[in-house]
Amino acid sequence: MPSKRTRLIAGNWKMNNDLNEAKDLAQALVAALPEIPEGVEVCVCPPTVDLRVVSCKGGVKESPIKLGAQNVYWEASGAYTGETSVAMLKSVPVEYCIIGHSERRDYFKETDEDENKKAKALIAGGIVPIFCCGESLETREAGEHVAFVTAQIKAGLEGVEISSGDQLVIAYEPIWAIGTGKTATADDAQEVCGAIRATLVEIFGQEIADGIRVLYGGSAKPENIAGFLEKEDVDGALVGGASLKADSFAAMVEKAGE
Repeated sequence: MPSKRTRLIAGNWKMNNDLNEAKDLAQALVAALPEIPEGVEVCVCPPTVDLRVVSCKGGVKESPIKLGAQNVYWEASGAYTGETSVAMLKSVPVEYCIIGHSERRDYFKETDEDENKKAKALIAGGIVPIFCCGESLETREAGEHVAFVTAQIKAGLEGVEISSGDQLVIAYEPIWAIGTGKTATADDAQEVCGAIRATLVEIFGQEIADGIRVLYGGSAKPENIAGFLEKEDVDGALVGGASLKADSFAAMVEKAGE
């Protein structure tokens, strides 16, 4: 049975689109989604340099589409060349921020401790973390995927305090299904998302955990999203490549509202 939580379809643009391309895509999305289906929330996460143009008039500012960032640093200010603080994101304004994406963990060697600091800083600053977790193909084939992902959740959220479920989003992204053309089945997603939900109950208690949305990420597209959303513990999707095409992303949002 599908969950009763508000579904979230979040687009991760990754390192794509210069200012003009970002503005064009934002305008195309606004045109394709003049209204968001009831029970669905939509967020786009452009590169940091594009946040302002996407948020301005002519972008998503006057639409129901919300804005997210792809990364943040946990210190408030200082000599951290190239980094972006929570306050800087808040001033755009940004409402969501992806942390712990497998590409950040792999390419930039970010650790569970790093994600923990980011989560705490974002929540303290009033931005909702989209906390990513997921396993490699090797870990899955060894049958250790559930234990691995729940360990990521426990380490990354250690000491994190929230008063309601809408202060946090989890995104389960099987690494082996990102950009490879491979996709986890809906049952695969539910197995891990259900385990994530149980872990969230351990950390935050039943009432708060019931309000935390758990997304699926990993080659999600219009053709397969409906199957994932039928599962009890899958509350939406973190969309990569398909979020770079307004018609594909809008189609996913519409399916989430069915």
